[in-house]
Amino acid sequence: MLRYSGRRLLGAIPLLLGIVTLTFILLHLAPGDPTTAYFNPNIPPDVIEQMRRNLGLDRPLPVQYLDWLRSFFTGHFGYSFSQHRPVAAVIGDALPNTLLLSGISLVLIFVLGCAAGVVQAVRQYSAADQVLTLLALAIYSVPGFWLGLMLILLVSSPVLSGWLHLPISGMVSIDHEYLGWWGRVADRARHLVLPVIALGLASAAGVARYMRGSMLEVVGQDYIRTARAKGLPERRVILGHALRNALLPIVSLLGLYLPLLFGGTVVIEYVFSWPGMGRLLYNAILARDYPVVMAATFLFGALVVLGNLLADLLYAAVDPRVRYDGR
Repeated sequence: MLRYSGRRLLGAIPLLLGIVTLTFILLHLAPGDPTTAYFNPNIPPDVIEQMRRNLGLDRPLPVQYLDWLRSFFTGHFGYSFSQHRPVAAVIGDALPNTLLLSGISLVLIFVLGCAAGVVQAVRQYSAADQVLTLLALAIYSVPGFWLGLMLILLVSSPVLSGWLHLPISGMVSIDHEYLGWWGRVADRARHLVLPVIALGLASAAGVARYMRGSMLEVVGQDYIRTARAKGLPERRVILGHALRNALLPIVSLLGLYLPLLFGGTVVIEYVFSWPGMGRLLYNAILARDYPVVMAATFLFGALVVLGNLLADLLYAAVDPRVRYDGR
């Protein structure tokens, strides 16, 4: 297992290098540069040129690329053009916020999705199954940004705003610092409700469809019929025997959904003004902040690689029939 994991991680190095190289090329092919934000007819051209020299943009592109690689391998990532501080510090401020949002969304996705899938499978072709199937298909088809905007309109309506009291933007309230420990936790939880729903609800609908199919396949197996023939309660048959085996293919989705959640935060964090990696990347692209965009792209690419590796390892951990011998 360790040999297999090490080989996968080593094989991911050329992939990540290719991702950041392509990102570097696309950024410099786009019109404009970081000094475009300071353009003003009253500013002399030599001042703009001096700014380009200060940022190192006057050097040949191969030299800029090699300088970035050098800073990348040292773990520094360079300096942010827009925030004028190390990129590592900029990402260090935003990454925990995105991890919090994505982690809670991941819990919502699998708890809600698995519960709905089990109910659909146990009550196949019933009214509950048909209603949940229609809801899952409808929610799965809804774009995350549209769902987020609709949630904002819903909780801001005169009918619901008087008793829901859910914040529609930001991560904390203005008086957050003056609250007690439990008050700060509750305030942070209230700010998480809408972004978590917008980020995780569509994915939960997808997991429900997977879970329904997997559960139906397991329920039809011979050992389930044998358990029922022995007189075991239906609850124990479903939760103790069928659910455990139906979760095998679902567990592998855990690693695959992790990078998808990080990609979805780019839009959701902007809609709800959540100060995370998604919003940071969006603002960095608008500001042509090359070092921040390069570092964020590398992190997203690394999460995709680690997510796929995690999916393989989890599947091997829960299914004794799967083994990675590294050959």
